Amino acid sequence: MKEYRLTDWLPTTKKEVELRGWDELDVILFSGDAYVDHPSFGAAVIGRILEAEGLRVAIIPQPNWRDDLRDFKKLGRPRLFFGISPGCMDSMVNKYTANKRLRSDDAYTPDARPDMRPDYPSIVYTQILKKLYPGVPVVLGGIEASMRRVTHYDYWQDKLMKSILIESGADLLIYGMGEKPVLELIRRFNDKRLSLNTIPQIAYLCKTTDFISEEGDIRLFSHAECLKDKKKQAANFRHIEEESNKYTASRITQEVDDMTVVVNPPYPPLTEAELDRSYDLPYTRLPHPKYKGKRIPAYDMIKFSVNIHRGCFGGCAFCTISAHQGKFIVSRSKESILKEVKALMELPDFKGYLSDLGGPSANMYRMKGRDENICKKCKRPSCIHPKVCPNLNTDHRPLLDIYHAVDTLPGIKKSFIASGVRYDLLLHQSKDPATNKSTSEYTRELIARHVSGRLKVAPEHTSDRVLSIMRKPSFGQFQEFKKIFDRINHEEGLRQQLIPYFISSHPGCKEEDMAELAVITKRLEFHLEQVQDFTPTPMTVATEAWYTGYHPYTLEPVFSAKTPREKLAQRQFFFWYKPEERKNIINELRRIGRMDLIDKLYGKR
Repeated sequence: MKEYRLTDWLPTTKKEVELRGWDELDVILFSGDAYVDHPSFGAAVIGRILEAEGLRVAIIPQPNWRDDLRDFKKLGRPRLFFGISPGCMDSMVNKYTANKRLRSDDAYTPDARPDMRPDYPSIVYTQILKKLYPGVPVVLGGIEASMRRVTHYDYWQDKLMKSILIESGADLLIYGMGEKPVLELIRRFNDKRLSLNTIPQIAYLCKTTDFISEEGDIRLFSHAECLKDKKKQAANFRHIEEESNKYTASRITQEVDDMTVVVNPPYPPLTEAELDRSYDLPYTRLPHPKYKGKRIPAYDMIKFSVNIHRGCFGGCAFCTISAHQGKFIVSRSKESILKEVKALMELPDFKGYLSDLGGPSANMYRMKGRDENICKKCKRPSCIHPKVCPNLNTDHRPLLDIYHAVDTLPGIKKSFIASGVRYDLLLHQSKDPATNKSTSEYTRELIARHVSGRLKVAPEHTSDRVLSIMRKPSFGQFQEFKKIFDRINHEEGLRQQLIPYFISSHPGCKEEDMAELAVITKRLEFHLEQVQDFTPTPMTVATEAWYTGYHPYTLEPVFSAKTPREKLAQRQFFFWYKPEERKNIINELRRIGRMDLIDKLYGKR
């Protein structure tokens, strides 16, 4: 086991800064999460990236915003800028349930305390820093800022909100994964001759009277226009999503009051070497020593896991992964992955079991277009919906090679796959027989050797009409995969469970769809556990449809359950098997005229 000193973490206090012999800091990062020095925590990644450039960086995790603001004052004024990383999760999803009730715990806080971050940390932290240090630039990053870079619907306030740049008063916003833009930002801060406003993958404000449009710009409907006409808000989103998922995108602009928000196109996806560099930085992979004796649940979940790629080409309507990480898969090298596995083996409490070798989706490692020139012209939000793109290489051999290489390391007893598996990729028949053989081999290897008793997959619904809106495959594919799962379990002498995830109240879903879901899942002998009520989060197709009532791509009306009564009426069908739900469900089925489903759920009366 490796021994660490306090100076192996980035400093969090004045004393720790002095231990390094520093009399000034270049960048101070404020984080809404506890400081865990691990590549799964955004503040740690950006801190280490800046440190590798020779900068003096400190992190202030979960500053107290309710007292005399000493946490915001204790390290003084940085030479370059303040950076704000509000947390790995959207702060409002982190703090509130789909019913807008306060959660009782926060997985990213020591001992799961629920009161260590404000609502919208990006806004709260920035406004405090601007009052204390009016001349110092504040740069926003992370999922909260990324998803709120232009006009967006906020479920918790139930209104259309302006760009977070307006609401917070920050100087710049980095969207998406921030390694490349933050490095360029540093270069330009240090060379005053260079403009910050031309950095790719940033958003900034300028006075509309000073704004100069460029050929190829996409001008969104203004904030005022969207307030008056929800269909214009829906139409805006299609441009936002398409430009987020293009290899070479256009600049996006939007007028807000007397200002214009300018969103520069993103950088191209990282190369393998660039992604390796991000993961190979000298993380301790441990929480800061200040948390000794305290448990950080989010860290416990990932401390023995390894992220092997970035990005997701699934394009699910309710998911923010492709909007933040992009749809193009960037994979780490085998050498980098094995290096991290060996580092994990030196951690305290490691018993030989890896909890996950995965990513946003478990089985997209090294997958990309056979002809990348076709991909560079494509603006489809999903490479696998409504069907798998014929240009997509779905070869699972590189992933099998990773599994085999990890499992042969001395000291590794077993590696599990906890990330979500795309069974539609496992069922897809390519024109290449070798690819199909690899998929079959991967399916057996996954089920026989990498499941810790339960394999979680996400069909999300049983109605093909709802699934089409979700951009998910037909439920028939889940049933086909279940047969394969059961067969391989039988052949291998295993008794593992397949655990499906489902969502209620998604746009397009009606009570009748949920009632039929209950009947179908009963027939398959599932008592559902992994379920959730749809929560609208900024910058997803589903949220825009939920708020506006129109699908952003067709501008056709879409029904959404919105009232507490409507949402409860849908959610209760998940739990048809609970005696306390039976009476309400029978009454609801009578009300919607589906008495035939009463017999299917509860038998002849």
